[in-house]
Amino acid sequence: MTDDNKVVERAGWRPVRHFAERSVLGLAAVVAAGLAFGALLLLVRYHWTPLQHLDQSIANGLNGLVAPHPPAVAVLKGISTAGGRSFLIPLVVIVVALLLIRRRPRLAIYLSVTGIGALLLDPSLKTLVGRVRPVVADPVAVGGGNSFPSGHTLGSTIVYGALTLVFLSVARGRWRWWLVGVAGLLVFAIGLSRIALGVHFLSDVLAGWALGLAWISVTAYAFRVWRREAGHPTPPIAEGLEPEAAPDLAPAPGEAQLLPHPWAKGAEILVGWTLTFGLLYLVGYAVTRWSPGFDDAFPRWLQTFRTPSLDHLSWYWSKAGDTHAILAVSLVFCPLALALWRQWRPVLFLVLAMFGELTLFLLSAAATGRPRPYAEHLDGQLPTSSFPSGHIAATMCLWTAIALIVTARTRAWWRWIFVALAVIMPVGVAVSRMYRGMHHPTDVAGALLLMVCWLSVLWFTVRPNEGAYLRANLNVEHPERRPEPAGRDRDGAPARAAGPARAPGAARVGPPAPRAHADGR
Repeated sequence: MTDDNKVVERAGWRPVRHFAERSVLGLAAVVAAGLAFGALLLLVRYHWTPLQHLDQSIANGLNGLVAPHPPAVAVLKGISTAGGRSFLIPLVVIVVALLLIRRRPRLAIYLSVTGIGALLLDPSLKTLVGRVRPVVADPVAVGGGNSFPSGHTLGSTIVYGALTLVFLSVARGRWRWWLVGVAGLLVFAIGLSRIALGVHFLSDVLAGWALGLAWISVTAYAFRVWRREAGHPTPPIAEGLEPEAAPDLAPAPGEAQLLPHPWAKGAEILVGWTLTFGLLYLVGYAVTRWSPGFDDAFPRWLQTFRTPSLDHLSWYWSKAGDTHAILAVSLVFCPLALALWRQWRPVLFLVLAMFGELTLFLLSAAATGRPRPYAEHLDGQLPTSSFPSGHIAATMCLWTAIALIVTARTRAWWRWIFVALAVIMPVGVAVSRMYRGMHHPTDVAGALLLMVCWLSVLWFTVRPNEGAYLRANLNVEHPERRPEPAGRDRDGAPARAAGPARAPGAARVGPPAPRAHADGR
């Protein structure tokens, strides 16, 4: 055999050898994770004494370090929350919705199946093993159910690992390692927090990490087999599960600049915030010193209608305007808006609206110091003063900002739902707050003044709907998606047809034109 033939033969075998090496390493990692979990399961199930002593000594030592420091306990509880079901399930649901909006159903199915696996594995194994939770001298947290494996650790390993694989294609170069590193650090911190809080043993957390890694590996392999059977290439996992999805997963690829002259815009916003605060202080000072007679009479009049049923209903309406509800709606709307319209500007508008409302409310309430109405307070004593109403101001700013964003970007009938919510939600919260004896009518007027002034400032500085009407009208005529690269579709298969370009940030109103895909999507 000549030297040239030997070179050709080596070159032909190099990709095969590279693939085999990678496959063996991946298989070894899965086997190692599975064996580690299996070994821990057997040792815990049959009460191996050295492991029990090690677990208990670590639990006692960390409890002695953490329990005397309430700030450390609060930080650990906050970190632990990021691994709880109440956090992970909404996170997965939102990301699945984003993937469906961006027309990536395979990734949405992968994330759903992987997350469902975490939900099934945790309670099943806890029931099988039946291990009780640690008993420490100074408990600082309470965990429900059995101990092995750690549900927070297992769930966070699976969910954050799967999210990393889904969005890995968006990152480039060293940013991929940053993404993997941040996800790994978060999973490690959640597991450590469960041990430090005294609700899990070390072996519970190690088992959660091992089983989570094994489950992610299995589902990722199944996803790659699915792609291969559908006729799509299977590049290295370092490029993500679906590398061709990078343009769709990028938050706002068509937005060249968030705001023109950002420093000047920041100065304008700061000046507007200051003027709004000054106006609120003047009005609050006036109504605090010279309160009109109807201000106290109206809450007392509403008090005459109190019944247990109305008290219960008013509590729910009041909760619709508290910090948790406002934050939850904002955290759901912002990523959905970014996925639909591929622009950061409406997200920035909503974020600034809520941040400005919070700071204006807190400083205005502290500066005016207005007492609550002379009526029975169903919510007890609150740390802030009465003017302006924070619940009502937050509700007004949130739903008005959302209505302004949505109505400019679609001509569909359902846009009027958000207009109705911008009226119904603040009115319901306002009536409930006065019914519960927590605010005067002028406090409601102060909240309205805050909303009008602050959103006006942001409207003329941020301009959240810049070009939105034009994009919405163009979208009615051209509802197709943006064109694909010449000769190929988004999955790497030959393309049969390409639709006309769609302006970045436009939401589809009409029915989409059918697209050709190798897997029939």
